[in-house]
Amino acid sequence: MRVGIGYDVHRLVSDRRLILGGVEIPYHLGLLGHSDADVLTHAIVDAILGAAALGDIGTHFPDTDDRYEGIDSLIFLSDVAAKVKQCGYRIENVDSTVIAQSPKLVPYISEMRAELAKTLNVDVEQINVKATTAEELGVVGEGKAIVAHAIACLSRL
Repeated sequence: MRVGIGYDVHRLVSDRRLILGGVEIPYHLGLLGHSDADVLTHAIVDAILGAAALGDIGTHFPDTDDRYEGIDSLIFLSDVAAKVKQCGYRIENVDSTVIAQSPKLVPYISEMRAELAKTLNVDVEQINVKATTAEELGVVGEGKAIVAHAIACLSRL
């Protein structure tokens, strides 16, 4: 068994869509980043890469590469799932937490889990997504950013 952790944070800004776990969330702000800035998917990508000792998201998908500008982060996730499989690993499970003061994410968690599971080609029961607030503390609590943490467990094929 191999375990990896992932973390990501992006600033909330006007004129961007809010994408989390591959799902567009209706909100007046979106996340700023080179890709679609999906912090949840980015944290999961890093957790999977970490479990396989394959570096991090920036190594595989640098923000200096124009090919990744505005790209759907589920493409990163699909690519990483294929890479770890080529290395002889299977994804056992992913657990994640999104920390956002707003919007409320509970109505979208089932859809996020389904989207992530489909992209990883695993059962939805292998993917967990939790949401919490920052209790109005720090930049997340002030509604200026969203953070995500993830952990992934891999096993040998």
